Amino acid sequence: MTEHGTSTSNPAAAGPQTGGVLQTVDRALLVLLTFSVQRPEWGVSELARHHGWDKAVVQRLLTTLTARAFLVCDETTRRYRPGPALSRLARVGEHSGVLPSLARPVLARLLRETGESIVLNVPHGGSYRCEAAVDGTGPVRYTAIIGAVMPGHAGASGHAIFAYHPERAVRQMFGATGLTRFNDRTITDLDVLLTCYAQVRADGHSVSHGEYDEAVTAVAAPVFQGSDVPASLTVIGPSHRVDRALDTLVPLVRAGAAEITEALGG
Repeated sequence: MTEHGTSTSNPAAAGPQTGGVLQTVDRALLVLLTFSVQRPEWGVSELARHHGWDKAVVQRLLTTLTARAFLVCDETTRRYRPGPALSRLARVGEHSGVLPSLARPVLARLLRETGESIVLNVPHGGSYRCEAAVDGTGPVRYTAIIGAVMPGHAGASGHAIFAYHPERAVRQMFGATGLTRFNDRTITDLDVLLTCYAQVRADGHSVSHGEYDEAVTAVAAPVFQGSDVPASLTVIGPSHRVDRALDTLVPLVRAGAAEITEALGG
């Protein structure tokens, strides 16, 4: 099927479609989903090549999205960035509780499988915030407080989130004020932190041993939405138990994070 006489888009670039989908709307949504923390700017030709679409179609899509403030265009560079309408929708989504509601079944299942506390954390500036949690079942357990804000550089939960931020953003967040030391295990050197992040990306998960609270060990995996990481999923508990169970906990946490990722659209 063609649109206004233009060539058909690359099916692989467009992704799967179901009956009744409006191609123009689907393409507009795909354009919006192309923007990410790693790639917040796009030009017309770049988007056309990326999706395998005709430049004229891409230009019309961008013009329409800009007219509704979903994108803004730099008049000098002619490059496009997310606009205020997307920020408005993001705030609506944050307050609607969509992410916690999607994650709760996963948290409940991981609690049954591990007996340890399970936490869903989201980025909060240069920190991370507890968005949802269930407490472990043992007499000695880690208790998470919904809404609590923790330092982004200390612990597996933050590493699993910020490892996927651009290095420039990481340096801006953590380089200006320095990294607070909470104990001898806290990473306080920015280059060491960046090396840790590279290892997290290579492994697909993070393990921390008492970087913030010396008594606990945490295993965390990133939750993806496109190429962005809106959350991390963490199993956390007393070091003497979690350390012994790492071989079991790592695949469980990664599978749980993948399930939430799928629920968010991949």
